[in-house]
Amino acid sequence: MIEIISATALATVQDLGRHGSLGYGVGTSGAMDSLSLILGNLLLGNEEGAAAIEIPLFPFEARFIEDCAFAVTGAACGATLDGQALPPNWVAQASAGQVLKLGYPSAGSRAYVCLAGGVDVPEVLGSRSTQLRGEFGGLEGRMLQQGDRLPAGRPGRAGNSDFGVSLATRALPLDVDGVPAMRVLPAAEYDCFSAEAQAAFWAGQWKVTTQSNRYGYRLEGQPLLPEKPLEVRSHGIVPGVIQVPHGGQPIIQMRDAQPSGGYPKFGTVIEADLWRLGQAPIGSHVRFIHCTYEQALDALEANRAFLDATRRLLTLHSL
Repeated sequence: MIEIISATALATVQDLGRHGSLGYGVGTSGAMDSLSLILGNLLLGNEEGAAAIEIPLFPFEARFIEDCAFAVTGAACGATLDGQALPPNWVAQASAGQVLKLGYPSAGSRAYVCLAGGVDVPEVLGSRSTQLRGEFGGLEGRMLQQGDRLPAGRPGRAGNSDFGVSLATRALPLDVDGVPAMRVLPAAEYDCFSAEAQAAFWAGQWKVTTQSNRYGYRLEGQPLLPEKPLEVRSHGIVPGVIQVPHGGQPIIQMRDAQPSGGYPKFGTVIEADLWRLGQAPIGSHVRFIHCTYEQALDALEANRAFLDATRRLLTLHSL
């Protein structure tokens, strides 16, 4: 069990998301950086989709109420346990009363605190993820608050501690001219935009504005304008879809996206790269790379290969 000490806002319980309910108007939710969540669970011997604490604002502090193995993954946030520094993507053993502190990230924007056995909150529609708009899932459907206590489930195995694995950004680097990049598939209304708008999207740097959150990332750059005004009926959307409102500044739907929307769809950030976008800090810049469907599948396979290599490394470490 772990107790939240800090009053840092927006920390929530998340797993890999709530799937199969879009038709009922229920979005997926889930970790903004699913790769880091999976890595933390692999380190602890948990099921890949076990729930963890997602932290987007810092500093963050929590106290262990019971002895517990844990892992901190995602953003490089200068984690310490009772003042002892912990490297990124690291698993450690905490004793009752010890305090975990996460500082301001030097890289990335979201950290994950994973507990052996996973964060044990009730499942709602097959997931423990917090859905803030609907106020369900996670801990009472809300952000974590000072004084909240989160129990851990039963650990899957007694593993070693005090070791770590490679950062995903090092194992799976992707940038354009030194700027973090994501691959994008053109979407249904892509050809309705001018050639100038299309070229500007691929060539430009896009700023992640302060109006960005788990629902969507609002970007700032050269406006993307259609050949003529577009009127699109509301239609189904999923995380990763890039919509363009009338002003021309795109919005990328993120994990808490609503299941439908009416803005034209310019493209879609591929599933394999959504974790990269989830780690883009507010105020930073990103680039986009044109991608084919086959390349999107190859990117998913590269992610799986990285996770498979991590599993083999952990198996060797436990021998």
